[in-house]
Amino acid sequence: MKEADPAAPRIWVDADACPGVVKDILFRAAERARVAVTLVANQWLHTPASRYVRALQVQGGYDAADDAIVERVRPGDLVVTQDIPLAARVLERGAQAVDPRGARYSADDIAERLSMRGFMEELRGAGIQTGGPAALHARDRQAFAGQLDRWLAARPIPAGRN
Repeated sequence: MKEADPAAPRIWVDADACPGVVKDILFRAAERARVAVTLVANQWLHTPASRYVRALQVQGGYDAADDAIVERVRPGDLVVTQDIPLAARVLERGAQAVDPRGARYSADDIAERLSMRGFMEELRGAGIQTGGPAALHARDRQAFAGQLDRWLAARPIPAGRN
């Protein structure tokens, strides 16, 4: 089995809060498409035995995993995250970002998403209960898989593969 092409676009996963079912979709895609997938987290992560999947455990504070992704991400890479500020940072670096429900972040809507996030934080800071995210449903998994398939289809094919 071949290794992932180091020059080819990669997938970076903000893995601390990434649902297991989304990781499973990514693991299968890594093998099928021979794309490098790196899970980044503040804790040890179990990954399948694969030439295409690895975990990067970072030490440090609150944004250590985010900082590690931003330091390594390149234009054309895909970042899977629920973290809107991280999505904004990787978009600035020319990468693409998608959340585990399949919603793509874009330069057109990231400022609005950041504003809404700030507003919700203010509400929580004032003691107002805002609730958490809804449960991940089958349609969310399908939307994520669809976005992933579109990204995989659009990326350059590594040399030697047809």
